Amino acid sequence: MENTNPFGGFPFFGDFEKLFGNSGQDQWGAAKQIAIQMATGGESEPNVDPSHRIEIEELSRIAQLHIHDSTGLDVGNVSLRASTRTQWIDSALKAHEPLLRELSESLTSKTSNDTGEGDPMSAMFSQMMQHLAPVMLAMTAGSMVGHLACRSLGQYDLPLPRGKELEIQIITSNIAVFGEEWSLPTQELFLWVCLHELCHHAVLQVDQVQKRLQTLLRNYVSGFESNPAGLGEMLQEIDMESPSAFEDLQRSLGDPEIVLGVIQSDAQLSMLPELHALIAVIVGYVDYVMDRVGNGLIGSYDQLTEALRRRRVETDPSDRFIERMFGLELTQTQYERGATFISGVIERADENELSRLWEKEQNLPTPNEVDAPGLWLARIDLPNNSE
Repeated sequence: MENTNPFGGFPFFGDFEKLFGNSGQDQWGAAKQIAIQMATGGESEPNVDPSHRIEIEELSRIAQLHIHDSTGLDVGNVSLRASTRTQWIDSALKAHEPLLRELSESLTSKTSNDTGEGDPMSAMFSQMMQHLAPVMLAMTAGSMVGHLACRSLGQYDLPLPRGKELEIQIITSNIAVFGEEWSLPTQELFLWVCLHELCHHAVLQVDQVQKRLQTLLRNYVSGFESNPAGLGEMLQEIDMESPSAFEDLQRSLGDPEIVLGVIQSDAQLSMLPELHALIAVIVGYVDYVMDRVGNGLIGSYDQLTEALRRRRVETDPSDRFIERMFGLELTQTQYERGATFISGVIERADENELSRLWEKEQNLPTPNEVDAPGLWLARIDLPNNSE
């Protein structure tokens, strides 16, 4: 009988398939293990410092009051919780699993249409992609969430909606380390992060914002396509007989340029302007509210903000992988674009007009309007938009 197993020629992948496929191992359990290993170095992670837990609880109430008063948005009954990296990882994987699963389905469902007719090697890699796509995703998700856990301060470092959550996790150990490196006051740094997290939460919990952003994200991740030839080129550079083959593969899958080069489609590129425009407005608005609230509440606000805003755009490219898998591009240019839109609205009208951004889905700016705030103001004042 003909052997149709695409892993047959690669002993390493035969073992790999047994580990993640035939054994029925939960791929997301594997992703979590990889993430925790990366975030903790395999060492036992200490519990949250009790003093940090108390401080976050106290500062949470202050931050909620000021964010509500400044934005008029409902922050709900959400609470902020001091968490370990491991706890943050568990929450992040659960929160982003729907998008990551849709990504996996996008890869596997589209691979079957690309059988590489007339090219046995391409056909083999096409079959291999069907077997490996979910595993690749789990490995990559685990690797990148682990990287993010090492540097994230809260859960909205990536401005992604997380459903109707009642708890926001703050990695206080990461904040404390950052504060020590920059000689920043820890308690004021905690308050800054609390304000930042609650402001994102308030905007992303608005029904129409959450609906639009989730739709854009789903459309983007469902547009991924497999590229057997690209996968083949990637795999050919790995010695499958080497004892380090697993680590070499994981390293390759952790490189966003390699993976995106294999799976990103032209259709997705056409979706990016609308997604980038909405994200720019959200982060620009959050920065504006932070400046408005923080300057009157935090003595060292300017010093903290300079350090934290520099930090968010000066990360290693590998730490940006999940951003780009979701179609995000949180560069300095993107933040400046959002800030320019917000300031443009205020200059042409006043800050009260900003609340209209979140009144209804039709009020969310288009890409052209983000670059021309006057167009947005003109459109939302049209009679047929006031219904």
